[in-house]
Amino acid sequence: MGSNRNYDSNGPDVKIRGTASHIYERYCQLARDASSAGDRVAAENYLQHAEHYYRIMLANGLVQPKQNGQGQGQDGNGAEGGESQGEQPFAADGNAGTEQADPQAEQPVIAEAPQPEEVTA
Repeated sequence: MGSNRNYDSNGPDVKIRGTASHIYERYCQLARDASSAGDRVAAENYLQHAEHYYRIMLANGLVQPKQNGQGQGQDGNGAEGGESQGEQPFAADGNAGTEQADPQAEQPVIAEAPQPEEVTA
C-alpha cells in the first residue's frame, strides 16, 4: 500500500530520506528541538513539513484519523515507526496529540457585514 515507499524530503535546512513515517517522526523531533530552543518560527515550519507526511500516511492507510472523545495511546496494532493509529500531527506549540480542530465539525454562522449606505449627490 505504500508503507515501505521511500521519499526524499528537502526541508528548510535538512534533507531527510526514508518512509513517510520516518520523515514525519524526524520533522516532529526537529520541531520539538526548535520549540525547546525557543524558535517558534522554525518549530512551526517543521510542523508543517511533518503534517505533509502525516497526510501521506493517512492517504496510504498507515494511520487512522482520531475520533472525537477518544484518548491517546498505543492500540497494539504495531504501526510503523512506533506511532499509534490515532496519533495526530503536532499542534503549533510542539506538543504531540493535542486536540486539533475538527474540519468536519459544524462551522459557526457569520452574519453578513452591513453594507454602506448609498450616497446620492
